[in-house]
Amino acid sequence: MKKIMDLAHRSDNRKIIKRIIIRGNLILDTPTCLGSGDNDSPIDLALLRDNLNSNLALLTGSSIAGALRNYLRKFSKKDNQNDLRNDLVSKLFGDLFVYENEINIPDEKERIEKRNQDNQSLLIIDDSISTSPIQPELRDGVKIDSVTRTAEPKKKYDLELLQAGTEFPLCFELLIEKESDESSLLKGLAIALQGLEPVEGLEQGEISLGIKKHRGFGRCHVNEWQVWQFDLTDHQQRLDWLKFEHWHSGLFPDYPTHTSIAQALNVSLDEKDDQREFCKIDATFTLASPLLIRSGQASSDKAPDVVHLKSRRNGELKPKPVLSGTSLAGVLRHRAERIINTIGKNVSIIEDIFGSDLSKNKTSEAKASRLTVHESVIENYTDLVQNRIAIDRFTGGTLHGALFNEQPIFPNNETYLKLNFELRNPENCEVGLLLLLLKDLWTGDLPVGGTSSIGRGRLQGKDATITLRREEKTETFTIEKSSDNLVVSDAKSLQEFVSALNEEVNK
Repeated sequence: MKKIMDLAHRSDNRKIIKRIIIRGNLILDTPTCLGSGDNDSPIDLALLRDNLNSNLALLTGSSIAGALRNYLRKFSKKDNQNDLRNDLVSKLFGDLFVYENEINIPDEKERIEKRNQDNQSLLIIDDSISTSPIQPELRDGVKIDSVTRTAEPKKKYDLELLQAGTEFPLCFELLIEKESDESSLLKGLAIALQGLEPVEGLEQGEISLGIKKHRGFGRCHVNEWQVWQFDLTDHQQRLDWLKFEHWHSGLFPDYPTHTSIAQALNVSLDEKDDQREFCKIDATFTLASPLLIRSGQASSDKAPDVVHLKSRRNGELKPKPVLSGTSLAGVLRHRAERIINTIGKNVSIIEDIFGSDLSKNKTSEAKASRLTVHESVIENYTDLVQNRIAIDRFTGGTLHGALFNEQPIFPNNETYLKLNFELRNPENCEVGLLLLLLKDLWTGDLPVGGTSSIGRGRLQGKDATITLRREEKTETFTIEKSSDNLVVSDAKSLQEFVSALNEEVNK
C-alpha cells in the first residue's frame, strides 16, 4: 500500500488543474480513403472498419491527431524550420521521437537527459465510428507511361473510398497542467481545429484526412462545436466532470453550439500568426470537347461498356461527374516533364513539385508532392451514349465482335467546372511552370482523361485567379476571357515568373 501511495505522489506525475472537452460532427466533402492495410482483401486498399460492426467505418484518433499536428506546424512555422522541443506543437501534441538539433549531441548522458524530458500529448483524441453504414465508392487507378502515354503493365490498382456526406462524431479533451501556459495551449488548439472549419466561400475545411490528400481525397469540415470547461480545483466541477456522459457520442441536443472554435474557447487569432506561403490557382473552365475518365463501376447492369467517373456530393443521391485530382495531377506532371525537357536540362524541379517517382530511381530520396490538385465537379452537362466500332486495318472493314459503346460527358452552353491547384512554398521558377501548365489547359493543348487521340478531353478557359502569398504579403493576378480577347491584370509580372523558370532549368 505504501508503494502505491509513493507512486501516486511522484514528482513527475501530471498535476492537472483543468479539463476542456470539445465535440463536433465531421462531415466528408469528398471521397476519403482510410486504409486498413488488410492484405487479404480483394481490393488493393480496403477501408478500415469497426471490429464490432463491420458495416461502420473507423476513423482513428491517431489519424486525426496527425492531420491536426501537421496543420498547426505549417501554420505556425515555415517548412525550412526544424521542430524544437519547446515549440507550441510539441507542447500540445507531445514530443517527437528525436529532434534535428539533438541528433548530434556527443555526450550520451546528455542525450538520455534530453529524452527524459519528453512529454506525451496534452490533447486526448478519441477514435470515431461513422454514424451511418458504409456506402463505398470504388476507384480504379493506373500509372501512365509519360513517353508512350499508355498504361504501364501491372500498374493498375483500386481503392475503396468512403463517399462524401459520411459523418464522424469527434471528441477532444485538453488537459491543462498546473505549470503550463493555458493561453498558448488554447490558441494552438484553436488554430489546429479551425483548419476543420469551412473556408469562407467554400463548404470545405483546409485539413484533409486519409491517403492521397494532395489529390483531392479526404476534404472535410465541421460546422458546429460544443465546449465544456471543468476547473478541477473546484470540488463541484470535479464532480461534474466525473458525471459527464463521456460515453455519449456526438453533439448534445440541449447544449449551446458555436460555429467558430476560436470564439468558443475565447481566443483571438491574428492573421500574422499564419506563416504559410503558397501559390493558389482558382480557374473556371468549360468543356471544348467531350470528356471521358473511365469509371471502374457502373450505376447499373445495363450501363454502356465505358462510363465517365461519377461521385456523390453533399449527401445527394444522384452522383455527379467529376474530373479526379489523380487524373489531372498525372496529366500536369507529364506535361511539366515535356516542358522542362524542351527548354532545359535541370529536371529536378519536377520531383520538387510533384514528389519522387521511386519506380524510375529507387535510390532517390522520397518526397511528398507539394502540389495539391483538388477534384472538380462538372456542372450542367449532357449525358449521351456513343457507339463505336473497331476497323480491321488489313481489310478496311468492320472488325467482327468489336462493337462497343461509351458514355462520355458532352458539353452544352452552360457547362463549367472549377479547377483548384495549390503549391506550398513556391519559388518564382515553380510559379512560372504552373503558369505554363495553366496556359496549356486554357488553350486546349493539354487534354485530360482518356481517348484524347480522338479529340476528347479538351478544356477552354474562362477566368482564373492566381493568389501568391510569401513573406506575409499577398499578391493577386487575374486572367479573364472577354469576347475574343484575353485580359490579364499584370502580364509583365507573370512573364517574369516564366523567365525565372527558363533561367533555372538552364543552369
